[in-house]
Amino acid sequence: MERFELNDSDKMLIETALTVLKENFDDGVYNHTVGCAILCKNGAVYKGVNCDGIHGSCAEYITMGIAVSAGERDFDTIVAVHEKHLNNVIPPCGNCRQMLFEYCPDIKVIVNDENGNLIKVKARDLLPFVWQPVIC
Repeated sequence: MERFELNDSDKMLIETALTVLKENFDDGVYNHTVGCAILCKNGAVYKGVNCDGIHGSCAEYITMGIAVSAGERDFDTIVAVHEKHLNNVIPPCGNCRQMLFEYCPDIKVIVNDENGNLIKVKARDLLPFVWQPVIC
């Protein structure tokens, strides 16, 4: 698995995700507990929060939907955050890993490594034995 070092843009992306979460956190309701930011290859940044409920949607799905709805298709880096998690960064769940693989398998995802250090890895490396459509 290829690992990438964080740069200043990545640190800004984490701060952007923390800011959108702080601006939308529902204390006591907890409908919005994860923030996300995605950096496109053209430099545009999109942000979002999860929408919890009986069938809620993760912050990564919401943010990807916002970016795609704005016409974006080329993605560089994504991060999901919660202020009480290690380094404020949380890894994508299995559903989000699958979605990232299908939309942009080479997007870099900011995560904590096994030693608690922030790194970036490609989405394709986060989900071994990923489901792929069968082409007949």
